[in-house]
Amino acid sequence: MDPIALAAIILVATIALGIVFSVPIAVSIGLGSFFAAIVLLDFEKAALVSSQRLFTGINSFTLLAIPFFVLAGVLMNTGGIAGRLIDAAKVLVGKTPASLANTNVVANAMFGAVSGAAVAAAAAIGTVMTPRMKEDGYDPKWSAAVNVASAPAGMLIPPSNTFIVYSLVSGASVSALFMAGVIPGLIWALACIIVVMLTYRRFSTPQASQHVTFKEGLLVIWRAVPSLLMIIIVVGGIVAGFFTATESSAIAVVYCLVLGFIYRTIKWSDLPKALLDAARTTAIIMLLVGVSTALSFVMSFSHIPNAVSEFMLGISDSPQIILFMMLVVLLMVGTFMDPTPAILIFTPIFLPIVTTFDMDPVHFGTVIVYALSIGVITPPVGNVLFVGARVAGMGIEPVVAKLLWFLLALAVGLLLVTYISPLSMWLPDALGLLSD
Repeated sequence: MDPIALAAIILVATIALGIVFSVPIAVSIGLGSFFAAIVLLDFEKAALVSSQRLFTGINSFTLLAIPFFVLAGVLMNTGGIAGRLIDAAKVLVGKTPASLANTNVVANAMFGAVSGAAVAAAAAIGTVMTPRMKEDGYDPKWSAAVNVASAPAGMLIPPSNTFIVYSLVSGASVSALFMAGVIPGLIWALACIIVVMLTYRRFSTPQASQHVTFKEGLLVIWRAVPSLLMIIIVVGGIVAGFFTATESSAIAVVYCLVLGFIYRTIKWSDLPKALLDAARTTAIIMLLVGVSTALSFVMSFSHIPNAVSEFMLGISDSPQIILFMMLVVLLMVGTFMDPTPAILIFTPIFLPIVTTFDMDPVHFGTVIVYALSIGVITPPVGNVLFVGARVAGMGIEPVVAKLLWFLLALAVGLLLVTYISPLSMWLPDALGLLSD
């Protein structure tokens, strides 16, 4: 058999078997890349090249933003930010039907935007909102589904670690990607609100909304302003060119610390645990980035992206149909793989294809992040689904049953983001962040 074909088979088979037998995805990717490299080179050269690629993959100044943003998210989760954001969200949507459910959606979007982590949003907001919604007469299973479905909005609204990873692979501007994710993130939240408004009567006992005076509302929002101000400082500083994404992430950590000490919700004794939690998450991400760099080398050497491109273009030369096929693949992959490794694996495969019909890498970045974000709320490996169900004190099966309408609405949102490029491109273009 041709060595290149054999290497491709070994690569795909090793990763697939690793997923089937629940081997950590980073280990599966690393072993598959190494075994395939042995076929293409020899053992000594494969070991040398793999180790070099692993090191060079994480030797990036841009990647320094990830540990800082992760730490900022941990500090936000520790520092009592969730309660203030929930109160502000309730003021904004408190007069709508199903006000608590809509509050959950808006608070998740706010907290996700501030922390950049969907899992943190589902845990922090869900812990506060679940008992409140139960007391207000909402079906606990439906309440958990609302929390789970809305939590990933923060993966699109900046700052977002997933966009930083995509930027590393694609070469697209981080600031342009951040701005491109704003409208798709709002579409995600709006899709959840629409489903809430259409279905809440079946799953709740209507309650009279609490009247909040204008003065009380202003006070509540004012208490949440310092938390929301971090988005303006971090994202605004990047867009204005005052500092890079990496520098802004360090500023975010300092800001979260100062805010936590002012609120008196963070003590010095909390810092070792926060640092340890952030280090664990960062280690996982960095290992994934490193082994995926070795994977990219093997795929390029064995011409896998070219083969996939020829296969898709052989089925159809219509950009719309090719994009739809990509969406199906990404949605399927997202059900058993986290967004970070999926971005690292599939961006080098799909990006050369979409650029052949003049799709901007920034636009494709929002598409791939949106599609893979749906995966974090779908079984069998949906991290946000498991966290949201655990916070609600139930298994995932009853939550999944109530998630179906949300998934349908989010899929419609994905189609809009995919086929209507101004939804992603208008804001970065208006701010002059797109390269000529």
